[in-house]
This record gives sequence, C-alpha cells and structure tokens, in this order.
Amino acid sequence: MSAVPGAGRVANRPARRTSRRLGVWLQVLILAVICLVWIYPLLWIASASFKSPLEVFSGGLGLLPQEWHPENYLRAWRDGGFSGYMLNSILVTVGTVVVTVVRCALAGYALARRDFVGRRVVIGILVATLFAPAGLTIIPVVELSDLLGLLDTRTGMVLALSGGGHVAAVLLYAGFFRRIPRELEEAAVIDGAGFLRTFVQVMLPVARPVTATVAVMTLLSSWNNFFVPLVFTFSRPDLRTLSVGMLAFRGVNSTDWSGLAAAATLSLIPILLVFFALQRYFVEGVAGAVKS
Repeated sequence: MSAVPGAGRVANRPARRTSRRLGVWLQVLILAVICLVWIYPLLWIASASFKSPLEVFSGGLGLLPQEWHPENYLRAWRDGGFSGYMLNSILVTVGTVVVTVVRCALAGYALARRDFVGRRVVIGILVATLFAPAGLTIIPVVELSDLLGLLDTRTGMVLALSGGGHVAAVLLYAGFFRRIPRELEEAAVIDGAGFLRTFVQVMLPVARPVTATVAVMTLLSSWNNFFVPLVFTFSRPDLRTLSVGMLAFRGVNSTDWSGLAAAATLSLIPILLVFFALQRYFVEGVAGAVKS
C-alpha cells in the first residue's frame, strides 16, 4: 500500500516548530545575559548606595545589602552639598540645551535649505571639528570667558558647553529639513513670512522628533561633563555641578564610597527619567535623519 503524499512533511512540522521555539528561547536567554552584564554596574551602584562603607568592600558583587542605610542619601544631599549641585546642574543643563537646540536648528536649516557660496566648505569644517580633542580648545575658551567676565559663572559654563561644533546635532537637523516638502516654505512666503518667521512657526514645530533627539544628546553630554565645570568653578565651589561635586566624597587619605554611590545614583535619576520620557521621539529623530 503506497504512503500518503506529504505525510512526511506533516509529521515534521511539530519538530520544526519545537526547533524554532528552542532557537527563539536561546536568543532570548543570550540577550538576557548580555543585558544583565550591561546593567549590572548600575544595579551595583544603586545597591552600594544603601550599604555601609565597610560592606561596600566586604560584600563583593552581591546586590542585596545586609543592612540598609538610607541615610547615605541624606548625607550626600545635605552634608555633601548635593542640593546646590543639583540646582547648578539643572540650570546649566537647561541653558545648554536651549542654546544648542536653537543654534543647531538654525545651522541645520541654513545648510539644508539655502545654497550659498562655500556651503560644502562649511560642512567640511564642521566635520573636521569631530577630530579635535576637547582639551585643545579649553584654554582659548577660558581666556575668552575671563575677558568677558564670564569665568566662574553659570552663564560662562552654558556658553562654553553649547559653543562647540555639535556636528551630529547640526547634521541631524540638516538631514531632517532636507526631506521636508518645499511647499510648506512657499506657502509661508506667500503669507508674508520671512526667513526667521518661517523657521520658528513652520519648520521648527515639524522637527519635534529631531529636537527631542538633540535635546537628549545635549542633556547627556552637559549633565555628565566634568572638564568644563571643573575649570569654570576653581574659585567658586558653590557653582559646582553634580559631576564635579562628587569630588567632595574623596579625601586625602580615604573615600566615602557609600556616599559617593548615593551621589552617583542621585545624578542618574533625572537623566533616566528624561530619557524614558523622550525615548520615542529620540528613536524617531535618529531614524528619520538616517533615512534621509
């Protein structure tokens, strides 16, 4: 008696499904291990912020403290002066984000929508600044800030942090503006809008995803910057930001590691909250610019 056609294929389907599921679960397991390795240092810092200084060293890589010490956060916030450092970081970061977004949006709009002599040269110079180390420009920046009376001020820090090339932000805006239909600009011109009015009322609202992306990138860079705030607050410790203020937990002969871990956790919380709030726009902005 002859076999039923296709019976072998039907019999193999459960085996193929089982093999496919095993492959999926294996991928999930590998990715879970990679994610755990990636975020483990952050989890350890958060757990160390609740440990005593002795347990930080004796506890090894364990995450759960033997005794909880929430007073580490009080010591970092009050005794370590992190209430003032947090305010300085917020003011400097917000100012840097605003100045950088406006400046990079205008530069990207001009590069994307205006054909002028030397446009390619300008783009080439911007790209070349990517290879210039940050320490190369700090001396002229400090000298210029001192001449303008902006040294040891929050305004000086904002201008120093936002005055760089920010090439990635400019190119993100340029790529996004380049693929917007010109009919929008033409309609604004017919209504009597000039260059700046068209930019503010028409183009910038459309570029919200890129603005969120640039804002997050600038926020991360400014919030975590150590070199510029350190140089600008040598004679004004009260103007230190969070990244520089962590030096307060390091003494000549010892370091308050549990207080330092609490301070590091405090500095991470605002960044994580902002990123989770803007992550959708961040991904859309990067994807849109790369696609263009």
